[in-house]
Amino acid sequence: MGNQVNTGLAQLSDQLILVTVLLYLGAMIGYALELAFGRPRGQAPAPRSRELVTVGGGESGGDRAEAGTGEDAGTAAVPYAPWAATAGRVAVVISWLGWAANLGGIVTRGVASGRWPWGNMYEFTVAICFAAVTTFLVLLLRQRIRFLGAFLMLAAALGLGFAVLYLYVQAGPVVPALNSYWLALHVGAAIIASGLFFLAAVTGVLYLVRRPGAMRLPDRETLERIAHRAIVLAFPVWTFAVIAGALWADRAWGRYWGWDPKEVWSFITWLAYAAYLHAHATAGWRGKRSVIIQLVACGCLLFNLVGVNIFFGGLHSYADIPG
Repeated sequence: MGNQVNTGLAQLSDQLILVTVLLYLGAMIGYALELAFGRPRGQAPAPRSRELVTVGGGESGGDRAEAGTGEDAGTAAVPYAPWAATAGRVAVVISWLGWAANLGGIVTRGVASGRWPWGNMYEFTVAICFAAVTTFLVLLLRQRIRFLGAFLMLAAALGLGFAVLYLYVQAGPVVPALNSYWLALHVGAAIIASGLFFLAAVTGVLYLVRRPGAMRLPDRETLERIAHRAIVLAFPVWTFAVIAGALWADRAWGRYWGWDPKEVWSFITWLAYAAYLHAHATAGWRGKRSVIIQLVACGCLLFNLVGVNIFFGGLHSYADIPG
């Protein structure tokens, strides 16, 4: 790989990331409008006819359907704005446009530098936000999780904003140790797993803040199920990332494990998510307890991704945190 940097493509990458932030914020507004004014989950569409009572009196099937079940049972029908569903659909389109801009920013950065585009913390953070949004949009094709859009898009926009403001470095070559196909395997797997873990974390926060009567959000069981499925998918990918990192370390430094701070916190993160999966499979530890464990695990992940590079040295200190 050459050391020459295509400044035009590098500038285009920076501009595409800024466009991505704006698009993600626009999508967030659309999702938020639908969440605030849209039809509550489980509530039938408003009848076109003014006739609300069936012949013979008594409780109609529609009335019974609107009564609801579960933790929100007994709540009255909630008025909603018909245009809110359109706002949600527009938000999905804007999300895909933001996704394309995010992808374009990553690809042009890589082409401009002549290497894999996740060689420092700025590029890594941009890629993680892309992975989280990709996970959301792919799941959206098969599941009704549009309610997550407002929260996930806000998190992605804040993540990209943090990267631009505090982690940004100019496109350029990387140290020789990173010029390896292991960068694609090890770091690529870590990016995919991190995106899934962050989607689970957003869902977990919603689980904790949700209160009975919040009819535009799914019940807590649904939220817990979404988070659990994301972690079940992410955990083996993170496991592969840790193993691939050990294999790369042996090739680069002549040992599989050296208790480097990044290695230690990667293992701590693995243990934390393993504890969550064990707790979730154990009677009495589902629900709020297991959600708290997965959020603690996400905190370990965040510290591993950012904090270790800021507060510790070691063999992974080439992450290019701006001074």
